[in-house]
Amino acid sequence: MENREASTSKDKRNNLIVIVLSVLLVVLAILFFWQRNSWQADAALIKADKDSIAAELSKMVTNYNSIRSENDSLNKTIGYAQTKVKDLLTEVEQVKNASYRQISQYRKEVTTLRGIMHDYIIQIDSLNQKNQRLMAENVNVKQQVTEVKTVNQQLQTEKKKLEQTVTLAAQLEATRLKASGISAKGKEMVKSGRIDKVKIDFILSKNLTAKRGAKNIYVRIQRPDQLLLMKSEKDLFKFEDMKIPYSAMREVEYEGNELPVSIYWDNSKESALIPGKYTVDVFADGRNIGATSFDVK
Repeated sequence: MENREASTSKDKRNNLIVIVLSVLLVVLAILFFWQRNSWQADAALIKADKDSIAAELSKMVTNYNSIRSENDSLNKTIGYAQTKVKDLLTEVEQVKNASYRQISQYRKEVTTLRGIMHDYIIQIDSLNQKNQRLMAENVNVKQQVTEVKTVNQQLQTEKKKLEQTVTLAAQLEATRLKASGISAKGKEMVKSGRIDKVKIDFILSKNLTAKRGAKNIYVRIQRPDQLLLMKSEKDLFKFEDMKIPYSAMREVEYEGNELPVSIYWDNSKESALIPGKYTVDVFADGRNIGATSFDVK
């Protein structure tokens, strides 16, 4: 009797163990299939993002084929930018198992390349508008030359020389011109990531024949890839009968004597400056009064 009861108790324990193991097996199977479905969903999302990035890069490559100007130097830099887009497209297409981190990095690079292409479009549009104005001016000049038949050429030549002499005599000059990158504390820096501002220092030359009073001084800073640093497309000033964009400006009070001037480009909220040589041009009274350069590493 005792052996039968012991055998029955043992069978119950065995059955209970089998039931528990069966339940665990079912739970593990459910977890496995859920995890596999989750991985498949993530992989599908990553593939969709990768395909979207590749499609956008392909469109940019096509768009670059239509971006051309009459400036050979600008065309060369545009070619370099297009090559970067093609290289990134090749890299994206060759990646088989991309991670979320890779996809995020590709998105950032696409955004940067899109911004560069937009800057080129703006520059080319500006050049085209300038060419159109010059062509219109040429047509007008030719018409005037045809109509004027009795003008004394010698008097015109003497008058032109006199006007040039007066203009040159009254023209300002930026002397001791220096441009450099500085940190937030005002220390000169050459490393791209540590430059908070670009400082341009110079002396407005003494000129008693120049017009006195308030003067706007404009600065144009061009990157190594020929792109202009600027805050807004609306920041324009008059230069040789047309309006061109500037990087920074400052109003000064000029009284004919030497005047120290400092102008800053604030880069604290902008992307880091790219390495290379930057050119700086200073303008006043519609003329270029000085130029210099500085290097960024």
